[in-house]
Amino acid sequence: MFSGIPKSPSNLVPRSCRSFHSAAETRPVHASDLSTLLQGRVPRLHLLQIHARVFRLDAHQDNLVATRLIGQYPSRIAFEVFEQLKKPNIFPFNAIIRVFAEEGLFPNAWSLFRALKRRRLWPNDFTFSFLLKACFRRASARQVNQVHTHVLKAGFCEDPVVRNGLLSVYAKSVKDVVSARKLFDESPQRNLVSWASLISGYAQSGQAEDALQLFVHIVRENLRLEDEILVSVLSACSTIQVAHLERWVNILSKFGEVVDLDDIKRDSINIVLIHLYGKLARIDKCREKFNEITDHGIGRLLPWNLMITAFVQNGCPMEALHIFHQMMEDSNRKPNEVTMVSVLSASAQVGNLDLGNWVHNYLRSEGSKGILQSNKVLATALIDMYCKCGRLEGAKEVFNQMIRKDIVSFNAMIMGLAMNGEGEEALQLFSSIQDFGLHPDASTFLAALCACSHSGLLDEGRRIFSEMQMRISVSPSLEHYACYIDLLSRVGHIEEALEVVASMPFEPNNFVWGALLGGCLLHARGEVAQHVSKKLVEVDPENSAGYVMLANSFAAARQWDDVSILRWFMRERGVKKQPGHSWIQIDGIVHEFLVGSLGHPQMGMIYETLGTLEKAMKLPQT
Repeated sequence: MFSGIPKSPSNLVPRSCRSFHSAAETRPVHASDLSTLLQGRVPRLHLLQIHARVFRLDAHQDNLVATRLIGQYPSRIAFEVFEQLKKPNIFPFNAIIRVFAEEGLFPNAWSLFRALKRRRLWPNDFTFSFLLKACFRRASARQVNQVHTHVLKAGFCEDPVVRNGLLSVYAKSVKDVVSARKLFDESPQRNLVSWASLISGYAQSGQAEDALQLFVHIVRENLRLEDEILVSVLSACSTIQVAHLERWVNILSKFGEVVDLDDIKRDSINIVLIHLYGKLARIDKCREKFNEITDHGIGRLLPWNLMITAFVQNGCPMEALHIFHQMMEDSNRKPNEVTMVSVLSASAQVGNLDLGNWVHNYLRSEGSKGILQSNKVLATALIDMYCKCGRLEGAKEVFNQMIRKDIVSFNAMIMGLAMNGEGEEALQLFSSIQDFGLHPDASTFLAALCACSHSGLLDEGRRIFSEMQMRISVSPSLEHYACYIDLLSRVGHIEEALEVVASMPFEPNNFVWGALLGGCLLHARGEVAQHVSKKLVEVDPENSAGYVMLANSFAAARQWDDVSILRWFMRERGVKKQPGHSWIQIDGIVHEFLVGSLGHPQMGMIYETLGTLEKAMKLPQT
């Protein structure tokens, strides 16, 4: 009858715990005593003892005792406790609906709510709050509308907690921002939860400008701003169209100048501006706004995370790591998962394996339990970092320990294996994706094609590209064509690569011509190389790479006049060769070098050492 519920107390009470029962024998035990013992979270062993006593005293029909017992158990056992009640009142109904809600079991919670109505019990604010929590995970828009109707009939639409629950479900769960906005506009009192839910709903629905308008309204009305609202606003900014970014930068900048704001509001506007300027690649303005934030504001983690992310996303990993080290100088500022994802990305860009290892160890020791196994974004960032630093074993360890892998983590691991020359292993992993109930996406196929290209796996590459062309859900993009052409060019199938270029449904870009040109130079196809180089210069006239490769092909053919003309043409067009850029790590310090730059503090010593080595390497004249 009761799976998992104790039937008899005699075999459940260890000798060390008999004091509870001995005390109970000396005086009468009432239901109120048992309900008091069930307050809060009760350890499992103690719970079984109390539950056994409930049966012995025939107290399982007491609604308060049953309510608290239900809250102690998972849904299966909790429901069996509930079913034993002959005349349940609203409290055990609320308790079991809450248990189902916490486990995301909306159909069960809804069924209990309907049973409650059939018994002519009157739901209260807790009933609807728990039911709406159940809606959040599994309910459809139609079912949410049904709950809304019951809320109206019961007269709880003016209750702020129930109203916010409805607003949150409409905005963030079923993405019905029209209904959410209607509820918001009709609310007699709006609190932090109301604003945050609607802004978050707009952000998730791609209505970034509506979210920003609400943010401006909050600032103008001098309402309280919390990080929760700011995070939703920043999320909305991530989806705003590039064409509208400058307009919102101007709106917020002028707003801060015209309206008299307190420090918290001004800091909030500067935080949003840092994010917008970062998206516009205006790092100097990011830094300017960061420096304007007050001492109180800079004590928060959010502006630091935004600055680190802005540097990383705009190809400035050294600056990102410098900001991170500055942040860590204050022991009160603890990095979170967002910080670590950006730091890992910066570490990957400069090949700073020591810092990547430090992040990994920090997360093991200071992060929440099991975070690396459960947080897919963080685990994928670690995989990417280890792969780019050439430590595949570290990447595999993180990947294998993930509890639930998604297609993004698979893509990172396949691409990492591909870039490190482990093409066959990458393809084995690619073949296993469907065993995990996942389906390859465009990035998966790109990683598989890269694996074929870097390891010279021509037949496998042809098969994968052919499979893509036959798929309806994932058709080849220009990126896939460029990768396939790179494979054909690397293995010397230049004519076949040219045929693919001629037949593909896209205009070839610099990546296509660059891949083809690399193959021509690798296999000494001088005439084709010159033709391809000219095409590369045509599609990307501001990039020096095409000119340099064309000059190299002229030089290889001893066409010195053409080399001179090309160099003159580059000078006339103002095209400059992009300087080489590299990093090396010594004793935990990353040193950055730029061709032609004398900025390194030890440059004199470096050149002196190079001169000594050059002399030592010269062969003696014979």
